[in-house]
Amino acid sequence: MSLLSVPFRIHDVRRFPLCLFDPTHAQPGYAAQWQTEMEALLAAGQPFTIAYIELDPAETHEDRKQRGLWLKHNKARLGLLCRAQISVEPDAARRAEASRQGALAAKAFGIPHEAVATLEEAVALTRRLTRPLPPRPRDGMRGWENIS
Repeated sequence: MSLLSVPFRIHDVRRFPLCLFDPTHAQPGYAAQWQTEMEALLAAGQPFTIAYIELDPAETHEDRKQRGLWLKHNKARLGLLCRAQISVEPDAARRAEASRQGALAAKAFGIPHEAVATLEEAVALTRRLTRPLPPRPRDGMRGWENIS
């Protein structure tokens, strides 16, 4: 499935595999669109990250509930492809708080969380987390057969 076949509003996917959460479109009632976009990201079948830039989380109880239920029901699927949620926070104190809250979310939903200071760091982290490992030579372990 192509990411271009879904109209993304909540996530900016122009830098895919880095997906930027756009809080200006996260207005009350946004959870249904968020779910549609998350399904499209999973259907694409490629590793990705989601970055939140200086996020001040102010969402309705209903949106939070819907997103939480979706995350709970799709934890395994999401864990296969979403390599990390990344908080981009230039302020050190806010970054530390984002890291603390992210650790709680990582425990609950199984998606690693990282807190970085700049978007450039988020891009570099995404590259590192989503690039496939280089192939290992077939005979790279030759000679180790007798070790038990």
